[in-house]
Amino acid sequence: MYYYGNGVPQSYQNAREWYRRAASQGYAEAQTALAFIYEQGKGVIQSYRDAVTWYLKAADQGNATAQNNLGYMYSHAEGVLQDYPTAVNWYSKAANQGDATAQGNLGYMYLEAKGVPQDYSKAIEWFLKASNQGNTCAQTSLGHMYEHGNGFAQNYSKAIEWYLKASNQGNASAQNNLGNLYSQGKGTSQDYSEAFGWYLKEADQGYADAQFTIGSMYRDGKGVPENNNKPKK
Repeated sequence: MYYYGNGVPQSYQNAREWYRRAASQGYAEAQTALAFIYEQGKGVIQSYRDAVTWYLKAADQGNATAQNNLGYMYSHAEGVLQDYPTAVNWYSKAANQGDATAQGNLGYMYLEAKGVPQDYSKAIEWFLKASNQGNTCAQTSLGHMYEHGNGFAQNYSKAIEWYLKASNQGNASAQNNLGNLYSQGKGTSQDYSEAFGWYLKEADQGYADAQFTIGSMYRDGKGVPENNNKPKK
């Protein structure tokens, strides 16, 4: 989303006012931006209900971002009653326009049987579409499916391949999962040093579980780099 602040003092209040003017004239991108401000509570009292109202106006005009975000709000009961079938409907509209985030979200709904029957083939189809656009959540999900044999024959090497794609883009869940596979020697030779490196990347993003793991590896002397006996500040 774009806000006041590029060449002018940042002001969510002013951003909201200008978005409101354009949104009131039916400009879908402004409606989506205004909805996001209400959803996040940026310069306004957070109001999921107002966010839904504006997302719906944009979504009805075919705005894929609004459709995806509206799907998320129905899925997570934000401003509306939780309604997985309606979430799937909005995700599908955005996904069919090529929105990678929506494709990943739709894959998740098929994977977890939310609003649709569980269908690993459909989940894989949508995860692949999103992954091919660089969506790290979808890449992580494919790695997880390979790791656990959901929809694929269990294949740790393929899991590592997908986790690496997401990890190299900074996805913390993928970094954690990759660390686990190296630590356990699944799909690769057991390598505590490699595991330490991935856990550290996750820990540096502030994740407590990885920080705990790093502490445990220092305690046990597993994978800790030589001449590096102090945690980063």
